Amino acid sequence: MAGARVSRPARRQKRPPVAKSTPALVIITGLSGSGKGSVLRALEDLGYYSVDNLPIGLIPKFAELTRDSATIHHAALVVDIREGESLRKLPVIYRAIRRSIATTLVFLEADEDTIVRRFSETRRPHPLGTNQSIRRSIHAERRLLAPIRALADLTINTSKFTVHELRDFIREKFQGDREESKILVYVTSFGYRHGVPADSDLVFDVRFLPNPNYIPKFKHLTGRHPAVARYIRSFPQTTEFVDRISELLVYLLPHYIREGKSYLTIAFGCTGGHHRSVMIADQIRKNLAGAGFKTKVTHRDLAKPV
Repeated sequence: MAGARVSRPARRQKRPPVAKSTPALVIITGLSGSGKGSVLRALEDLGYYSVDNLPIGLIPKFAELTRDSATIHHAALVVDIREGESLRKLPVIYRAIRRSIATTLVFLEADEDTIVRRFSETRRPHPLGTNQSIRRSIHAERRLLAPIRALADLTINTSKFTVHELRDFIREKFQGDREESKILVYVTSFGYRHGVPADSDLVFDVRFLPNPNYIPKFKHLTGRHPAVARYIRSFPQTTEFVDRISELLVYLLPHYIREGKSYLTIAFGCTGGHHRSVMIADQIRKNLAGAGFKTKVTHRDLAKPV
């Protein structure tokens, strides 16, 4: 197993119980710089026997040992572009082993700019080499991994996650029994003049609400300022909109979960992304959190000029 890193769960540290419905074997793959190591460590913290950079040819044997072991009930491994041409064999191997052991294929990816930034911060070369730019390497890697991505049971774009948020998400995904813990809801505000966020799953236009931007004392404040928020809330259509959208989302989210959705981005847009959309996004996030869902709020255009 040259080059592979094996990690056994530490015996001294008490581990949280792994949910009964979790797979016996998790195969982690995806783009370089997408956070595969963080996911492997999160599963290790849950008690998974973990191996990094396992040679492709040993995966069937590893799966067999995991299935028949009296002491290893859950295992996780990382396999990626470091395997070179051998990686093309993974789809066939994956289809074969899942017939004999409960297996989940997790594919990690991230936006191009995010991956470029991560490589810049770590100053590490891309596994495909230094004879081309990072962006060209990313494009080539995406093409090579496309057949594997198509087979994934769980695809995660880690662009919005910090390291800690990613590990928390994995712990909840593979440990939590509550429905609400199986999805992460991103609520974001934006301004239509800057374009609709490309990663939005649901978009709501709140430009029908009265605009605080036309009131001089509010123009250079934001929807997070108490006075601006009170002004927006003072209109009955605001309260009705927030209540109706919150009820709709609480109804929809369990259906998205059952369809296998791991995270959902809900965007609220106004003209500039400073007032109405900000206040609405904050309130919707609060309502969804109160309903038990894991949420995070961002305000994309808050720092842009009015």
